[in-house]
Amino acid sequence: MHNIEQILVELQRFSWPDYVAFVAMFLLCICIGIYFGFMNKSVSEADYMLGGRKMLVIPIAFSLVASFISGITLLGLPTEVYSYGVQYLYVAFGVVGMGIVMGVFYLPVFHDLNITSTYEYLEVRFDRRLRLYGSIMFAVMNVAYLPIVIYVPALAFNQVTGIGVHTITPIVCIICVFYTSLGGLKAVVWTDVVQAVSMLGALCLVAIKGSMDIGGVSVVLERAWNSDRLEAPELSIDPTVRHTFWCLFFGGIVYWTQTNAVSQNMIQRYLALPTLADARKALFIFCVGVLILMALCGYNGLLIYATYQNCDPLTTKLAKARDQLLPLFVMDTLGEMPGMTGLFIAGVFSAALSSLSTCLNSMSAVVLEDFVKPYVKQPLSSSSINWIMRLVVVGVGALCVCLVYVVEHMGTVLQLTMSLEAITNGPLFGIFTIGLFLPWINGNSALLGGIMGVIAMSWVSLNAQWAIASGAISYNTKPLNIEQCDYRFNVTTSAANSTIHLAGSASEDIFPLYRISYMWYTTFGASITIIVALLGSLAFGRNNPNKVDPVLLTPCIRRFFSFGSNKPMDAYKPDIPLQHKLRNDEVAL
Repeated sequence: MHNIEQILVELQRFSWPDYVAFVAMFLLCICIGIYFGFMNKSVSEADYMLGGRKMLVIPIAFSLVASFISGITLLGLPTEVYSYGVQYLYVAFGVVGMGIVMGVFYLPVFHDLNITSTYEYLEVRFDRRLRLYGSIMFAVMNVAYLPIVIYVPALAFNQVTGIGVHTITPIVCIICVFYTSLGGLKAVVWTDVVQAVSMLGALCLVAIKGSMDIGGVSVVLERAWNSDRLEAPELSIDPTVRHTFWCLFFGGIVYWTQTNAVSQNMIQRYLALPTLADARKALFIFCVGVLILMALCGYNGLLIYATYQNCDPLTTKLAKARDQLLPLFVMDTLGEMPGMTGLFIAGVFSAALSSLSTCLNSMSAVVLEDFVKPYVKQPLSSSSINWIMRLVVVGVGALCVCLVYVVEHMGTVLQLTMSLEAITNGPLFGIFTIGLFLPWINGNSALLGGIMGVIAMSWVSLNAQWAIASGAISYNTKPLNIEQCDYRFNVTTSAANSTIHLAGSASEDIFPLYRISYMWYTTFGASITIIVALLGSLAFGRNNPNKVDPVLLTPCIRRFFSFGSNKPMDAYKPDIPLQHKLRNDEVAL
């Protein structure tokens, strides 16, 4: 009988064809950056940040999918299904709902406004304070999120090669900074296309080979059914249940709409398309692509369980971290096929590169538009703009490499980062929703709502994550078995380390708000923001809705107000960049 160390040595078999496949993906990304940096130069600000607003639908749609599906999703979702079953996958209904809500209510407004930074909208609709608030929330969220994006796939690379995390992360960041700073959005989008295809190919490869090894799809589904991993939607109305149909549907719609409709990372791509019809086509393809990738990740989670049903590698610590479960399975399944493991890890890093390049490009747009331009007395020259945009990409990339050292030494950093995301996302979504749907709310009330939303979400989510990290709140997994392992492991240590996953349900002694499902967090933060803003209007007064430019409101709201004239709606559409328009005066009723 082997021990764990011997098994790991046998599995660490990244051969030279694997390295070739892995390096080839990076070289292709570099070549794309060189092409758009020198052969097809992105010289103007509009070219660099928005591809001249002349991008094609299919590349943008692929870029949206690749940007949204990070390495964390590729590695985390199969583990979620492996441990807890398919309940989370019912969030697919929330994705469909998001597509409808975004396409009807949010996308028409942002696409008609000739803007670069999403947060420009907040200045024109409210005032500069709200724009600065939104930009700061975005910057904080991204700086906290990006180190995780590159650290998690680096763990996977470490699992299959033994190469240290701090050796690979600087290389990845340098490559990403190079093609992002050189080629701008065009380079980012076309590398995203390559990376999306790589992700899809990697997941399909694992699913097909793994299914063949175990005896077919029917065996996978049978073992999943017998272990209760295939289950109907949970219809409980208890908000403290981790995953119910209602939190996945309604909470999923709000979470995905916030991430896709008002975040600079995603909306910047929709704004790069020439027409609203093109943007809606890209949104439709994005939804389909995300659903396909989620289904593949979910199936791979069931496949991993079917393979390891009699010897759980998480309990035995054959996989030292939860995010290393899928790479472990890949080594076990594809290790005998030269180049295949390298192709899969390249797919995981593709997801990381895509998310990283997206955030870097968006950060350069936000810093330039929201932190530099509003505070300079003279218009910036083209040369100055190009230097600022590229220096932001380089600076944020270097910061990410440094923060990986922090990530490595903070055991609960992933949970804390998810909490930070909830803290900023909910209030931001609430403020944008106020702007689009509630024209009588002014800047003072909206800012008060946003501040109170951040405070409330900080209190709830950080306390909840502390309770989870300390073991006060824990969740039952589906059955996990270690009775037929063919290698030796430390049972006592493994059992102690996995307590948080195997313990009972949440303690009734914990404050109820700390026990609500994380899928409600964004909805909760947005609701607090909107309610406080409505109450604040009693103290700060209200706008005259008819004095608000109708182009700033969602189309379904415009019909309820006269806007002071009978001009056709097209007459309100701005024909110059929004930052050059005068802000609407707030007129008290």
